[in-house]
Amino acid sequence: MAFSIRLTEEEKRLADSYAKIHSMSLGEAFKRALFEKIEDEYDVTVADEAYQEYVADGKKSRPIEELWKEC
Repeated sequence: MAFSIRLTEEEKRLADSYAKIHSMSLGEAFKRALFEKIEDEYDVTVADEAYQEYVADGKKSRPIEELWKEC
């Protein structure tokens, strides 16, 4: 699949610079950025769902300082 996006000259310079620094094409830079963003948001959603299940099971979190005192 192919797509196009419109960038200002400043955005284009920034994107080109990023791609060059990382030795990749502009297309690869956008592709990586897109999938990293998708993965990050997926991870946050999964973590939030897991925490909601944790709380729904009647469990509570505690500050790490309390856990260190137990060790």
